[in-house]
Amino acid sequence: MNREERAIGAVLGSAVGDALGAPFEFGEPGTYSARFPDGRAEMRAGGGWDPGEATDDTQMAVLTAQSLLARGGLDLPDVFRRFQCWAAGGPKDIGLQTEDVLGSGLPWDRAAAAHYEINARAAGNGSLMRAAPSAVYFAGRGRTTTMEAARRLAALTHGDRAAWEGTAVLHELIRVALDGADPLAAVPDALAGVHPDHHDRWATVLAPDWHPALATEFNGAVWPCLGSALWALRTTGSYADALGAAIDLGGDTDTVAAVTGGLAGAVYGASAIPDRWTRPLHVPLPGFGDTVLRTAELTVLAEELLRAGA
Repeated sequence: MNREERAIGAVLGSAVGDALGAPFEFGEPGTYSARFPDGRAEMRAGGGWDPGEATDDTQMAVLTAQSLLARGGLDLPDVFRRFQCWAAGGPKDIGLQTEDVLGSGLPWDRAAAAHYEINARAAGNGSLMRAAPSAVYFAGRGRTTTMEAARRLAALTHGDRAAWEGTAVLHELIRVALDGADPLAAVPDALAGVHPDHHDRWATVLAPDWHPALATEFNGAVWPCLGSALWALRTTGSYADALGAAIDLGGDTDTVAAVTGGLAGAVYGASAIPDRWTRPLHVPLPGFGDTVLRTAELTVLAEELLRAGA
């Protein structure tokens, strides 16, 4: 399997996980497996989403990717403006924290920090959910660069460094997977790059013996979200099974599955993603006219990110 196959797998895999998990959001554990007892899950409607429709997770991921390509690298004010345009376009769903930050009227380099200063809590998983394309873009530049880029992108909407560090770890694990290595085995090296103030907590949830039942927060928080994605990858043997395990946890199913899908897609490659999931996949972009990206456009986007980031 070549690097391009894995890069497409990461981008498509995250989007598919998002769309597959969306109808089960805030459901009870076991709902997914009960809905598909034969193990052959299909894209379905639910929660206001059409079959195969990606949520804010993938929409923001695509906007990040488009900025990286259009600006030839990391232009944080441009990413922030795109996010603001999207938020003003009336997306079906947007995280409360993200909505507050983007609508605050503050500049790109103050909005998230100001939100954190007031609320003292900003460790949601909203920066993880959109990370797969940027992870592909920065993968060719090594651990230090990819982790720092992740932090800077996360900080646009999340003022809590815990979210920055989790997104940095995800970037690094996808980078490792794109090289054909085992991201699970690379966790200790990734943790070595985590800020010392956050190392121990991340080491706990990313440990081989951690289980989602041990989570101390709802999986809409950054720690159990990434921990659950690694658990799903560790305890299964295919892309489809990893997504099934992630969604069956219940809770914030679209984001946990998006993160799992990005990792599993990088590990197993695009060809491992079932056609019955990629055929109906579509990503509308509120605020950008009638733009809708489908599997073909997402594939091209992944290829361009890989080439441009090399």
